[in-house]
Amino acid sequence: MSDQPTTDLRETVRERYAAAATQVADGGSTCCGPRQVELDDGFGATLYTTDERDALPAEAVVASLGCGNPTAVADLHEGDRVLDLGSGGGIDVLLSARRVGPTGKAYGLDMTEEMLALALANQRKSGATNVEFLKGTIEAVPLPADTIDVVISNCVINLSTDKPAVFAEMFRVLTPGGRIGISDVVADNELTPPQRAERGDYAGCIAGALSFAEYQEGLTSAGFENITLTPTHEVARGMHSAVVRATKRL
Repeated sequence: MSDQPTTDLRETVRERYAAAATQVADGGSTCCGPRQVELDDGFGATLYTTDERDALPAEAVVASLGCGNPTAVADLHEGDRVLDLGSGGGIDVLLSARRVGPTGKAYGLDMTEEMLALALANQRKSGATNVEFLKGTIEAVPLPADTIDVVISNCVINLSTDKPAVFAEMFRVLTPGGRIGISDVVADNELTPPQRAERGDYAGCIAGALSFAEYQEGLTSAGFENITLTPTHEVARGMHSAVVRATKRL
């Protein structure tokens, strides 16, 4: 973990993603369409299928900053209520809305005004009506307890400076038996926090990553069971995009 104060880290993250949203929105007004946000290998819209990308507004696709495709692993069902933590430009919310159908609902939560504005614009373009975007932080979700069937997130939890609060909030909002299907950056267990920071900065989704053992312990402490962490591809040496699954005990 960096020695930088928590409030400074959060503001650094907010500024990075506000700039990304503005870049996409500004690019959308040119003759050539939205500008692709530049990302390191292992991140971004290429992690989605062509069919998924083609079904969404271009601005939602190019604003994808994640390290995976949580909607592909979350096992969403018709009628599910889904919450996306750190929903950005809305790609995972809009994909979830299509999967859960008109009897379900997809919520997106983000702290960045610029990303929320972009997400709302993308919702209007997509015509999705079973979607709601909320402003707030993933450490204090503005939803009642026991109201969500599935929590998803795409490379956002590693950006939190209070991960136990995030895990507790996921557990709180889920219904008994509810589940999580998350993509996140996770470090090999032998890497120390300073070694993780050597591989990338905090806002770049590297320095703040938990190890596999730390992630498992954090979810267990929050009350989750049936926890699995499955690495999918390396995003830096000893740092992996991983699929995280778990259920809230009945």
